[in-house]
Amino acid sequence: MVMKNKENKEKETPQNNQSAAEKSQEKEQVTDNSAQDSNTDSGNDETDKPDQKRDADKTAESKAEEEIQDKIDEKQLLIKTLEEKNKELNDKYLRLFSEFDNFRKRSMKEKNELIKTAAADIIEAVLPVLDDLERAYESAVESPDENALTEGLNLIQTKLKTTLKQKGLEEIPGVGEPFNTDYHEAVTNTPAKDDKEKGKVVDQIQKGYLLNGKVLRFAKVVVAN
Repeated sequence: MVMKNKENKEKETPQNNQSAAEKSQEKEQVTDNSAQDSNTDSGNDETDKPDQKRDADKTAESKAEEEIQDKIDEKQLLIKTLEEKNKELNDKYLRLFSEFDNFRKRSMKEKNELIKTAAADIIEAVLPVLDDLERAYESAVESPDENALTEGLNLIQTKLKTTLKQKGLEEIPGVGEPFNTDYHEAVTNTPAKDDKEKGKVVDQIQKGYLLNGKVLRFAKVVVAN
């Protein structure tokens, strides 16, 4: 009985060994397949890496081009805006220059016309005095009368002064006034009789006049020192 069991064990042992060997081979095959799959995945990953890099490079290049184009568009817009502004300012300058030139010409014309009108106004005011002088001369020739001639000339002189005064003419005070370089022109000096007379006008060679407050002619005077 013991021998039979021993024989059965000996018979089962090869079978068991064969089964273990097959299992080992299957395990090795599975391991090899796993390794192959791993190698395949690794190969695929390595193959995909250059493609991914190319895609990333293309994306970065495209983004850089877009940024450059945006900057170019901004500069072109700025240039266009500045050109329009320059054109606007140039047109404004030309209009202002034209308006100023017209204003200058108009002002010169008005000034010349005003001068002519002012002269005509004064002459028209003096004409009646001229008429009086002519009548006085004719009267003196026809009937010489010293008293009448003197009185007539005095009236004419008064009329002339009144007419000129109405036009803004004033006589500059002379004798007895302190010497003032704003109104007087010293022709010569003379010794003063006393201290009160020093620095004052003692004689007047030619009368001076103001026209509307402005010196028209300086008074020529003699000053005491």
